[in-house]
Amino acid sequence: MEDVKLFAIRTTVGQEKTSLRILEAKADDESEVYSVMVSDSLKGYILAEAPSIEKVEKLCRGVPHIRGVLDGVVDMSEIQHLLVPRAAVLDLNIGDIVELISGPFKGEKAKIIRVDESKEEATLELLEASVPIPVTVPGTSLRILEKEEQEEEL
Repeated sequence: MEDVKLFAIRTTVGQEKTSLRILEAKADDESEVYSVMVSDSLKGYILAEAPSIEKVEKLCRGVPHIRGVLDGVVDMSEIQHLLVPRAAVLDLNIGDIVELISGPFKGEKAKIIRVDESKEEATLELLEASVPIPVTVPGTSLRILEKEEQEEEL
C-alpha cells in the first residue's frame, strides 16, 4: 500500500454532508480514496484519505457542490482535535438561550435550567410557552443562541 495522505476538499458551506454521501457512493476499490470525513466544526470542507491528490480530484469530478481540492497535504496534527469525541453538553451552562434543532419542539427557543453531564442531557424551559414546563432533551438536539454572561466575583 502506498503512503496514504490527507487532502482537503472545498465544498459549498452547508452542503458538506450531501457531497460526502455522493463521494461515498461513487468511491470503489479502483478509486483508491480510502476514506472521506466531514466535521461539523470544519465548515465548507471534506477530508479525504488517498495516496495522491490526483486520485481525490478524479473522484470529485462531477460531484455537485464541490469547489475543488486544496493543494498540499493536511497534517494530522491540524485535525487531531476534530477526531476526539466531545460531550454534547460541554459548552452548555445554566441560563444559556438555546434553539431546539430536533424533536417535537424543533425551532423553539428555550432557557437552560439544568445540565446533566453524565447523561449528556439538558433540562429547559420553553420561552414562548404560556406555562413554564421543564423539558429534558439530549445535548445534541440543541444549538446555543446566547451565552449567559458570567458575573465576576470580587
